[in-house]
Amino acid sequence: MRKQALKLIRGFSFNAEVAMPKPCDLQINIDGQQIFLLKEKVISKYCGGLKKILNHRKRRGHGKQELGIRINDFPGGPEGFELVSMFCYNNGKIQITEANVCLLHCCAVYLGMTEEILSNNLLQQTETFLERIFNWKWSDTLVILKSCERFYAYADGYGLLEKIISVLAKFVQNSDSNLLMSSSPSASSSSSSPDTNSAKRFSFSSKKTTPEKLKSTLSRKAWWFDDLATLPPNIIEKLVQAIGAYKADNKDLALTRFLLHYLKLATQTRVVNCSNNSEYGALAETATYGVISVGKKMFSCRGLFWVLRIVSKFGLNRDVRRELEKVIGGVIEEATLDDLLVSGHDMGVYYDINLVIRLVRVFVDMNGSDSDDGMCLQKQKRVGRLIDKYLREISPDQNLKISKFLRVAECLPDSARDCYDGVYKAIDIYLQSHPSITFEERTRLCRCLNYSKLTFEASKDLAKNPRIPPRVAMQALISQQSKVPTTDYVTETPRVKPSQLVLYNEKTRNSITQEKKDMELNIDKMQWGVIELAKLHKEMNNHVSKLILLDPARTSSSPRFC
Repeated sequence: MRKQALKLIRGFSFNAEVAMPKPCDLQINIDGQQIFLLKEKVISKYCGGLKKILNHRKRRGHGKQELGIRINDFPGGPEGFELVSMFCYNNGKIQITEANVCLLHCCAVYLGMTEEILSNNLLQQTETFLERIFNWKWSDTLVILKSCERFYAYADGYGLLEKIISVLAKFVQNSDSNLLMSSSPSASSSSSSPDTNSAKRFSFSSKKTTPEKLKSTLSRKAWWFDDLATLPPNIIEKLVQAIGAYKADNKDLALTRFLLHYLKLATQTRVVNCSNNSEYGALAETATYGVISVGKKMFSCRGLFWVLRIVSKFGLNRDVRRELEKVIGGVIEEATLDDLLVSGHDMGVYYDINLVIRLVRVFVDMNGSDSDDGMCLQKQKRVGRLIDKYLREISPDQNLKISKFLRVAECLPDSARDCYDGVYKAIDIYLQSHPSITFEERTRLCRCLNYSKLTFEASKDLAKNPRIPPRVAMQALISQQSKVPTTDYVTETPRVKPSQLVLYNEKTRNSITQEKKDMELNIDKMQWGVIELAKLHKEMNNHVSKLILLDPARTSSSPRFC
């Protein structure tokens, strides 16, 4: 009590020169907002803190002068002190409700309104009222908690928040048990209240709960999500701590869903930036740990990217982010192009390209860079097709450097691509969007191509493309020549040897089966295919001759790969 009185003295200022009419002999200024004219005798009867201050004034010889006191940062401001005045002038009686009990309790502690001063004082009455808190309804508990926002520091320091939040934690944990143990959709309906679900809250379903059922159930909001979403982040953080699921300790799936819901709303309804994201940082980290603990069992690949987009806005810890990226990289073969298009604004580039490179590297580490496993190879090829689409999407970005383009193109092993036509298309888009790059830079850009895995059509287009350096085009054409036989071809229909001729009379021709007809059709197609290859071979030779004439300095040495 002595410490409390000293605290009050520091927070109060005196004005002994103020004259006031009788019978009010005490003037109290609350936060500079409102002045209360009171009787010293009435207030001193209940407020031990004020009584000690007034006694201290009298000992200093100011007994005959009127006293003015200023109290700064009073719990609840003038509203709180008005409730205290009503209590004192009503012979120690006031109606205590869920809406005012926390404010009255903080005022009573602040002013020292204890049993030592008077029996059944205000502090005792509020403590008696709060003893029934564990029997209150969810709505009443929420009203009490919200009332503490105006005097959060006092409610926290006096232990009120701990009591109230512990009650909310019980509601949430009981809801989690019902949400996870019951396979009935109605058990987790967002329209269900804690009162209507009280009979089900501790019931266990006899049906087996599978990961698929859990994933479907957890995708729906629990009834308490929207209620708690209106609370400030400091209170939510204390709630998470009370549940015992803070940061790395979070294994609570329903709580993880709520935190993601809460953080998403924060980005939509509140201003979140570098100056205040620390308020949400611990919540984002806790949600991320919850996602990491279940991984792909409960979250699809798209869901994991959704989580990454949300938590990234709150300055996520680098180590925690790396763990989340490991989970995403392990299932990136299930991703779509839209999933990879995460905004980043790194060095002016619109998309977060470094993120995609890190995810692909995680994938390669998990599946092997040159694995002979058929399943891993199929995954690699899916990712290869995805990355080719991604390259075409980011190529028009004017701020995309060649080095970054190459890092994306080369983050996968060569075995991940059966065909490099997609990479060539991305290179062509890049060259069209960046017409000012030098000849050497164009050559460097093409180094990610495997010419032997280009189709004939892509090779022909590359050879005629004016944006491609001649040396690169010549290399592509030479690599294609190995696919064409070197023997001379004629342009007429191939001559058939006499031994291959089959004579048919009318009777035999009518007996030819459909299978033989199909075989003859396939042979005709193959013969015309050989003719087309011969024409292409002749055309390629002409292109090579022209390129060599254009670049005679290189005729003495064979071309090198870029």
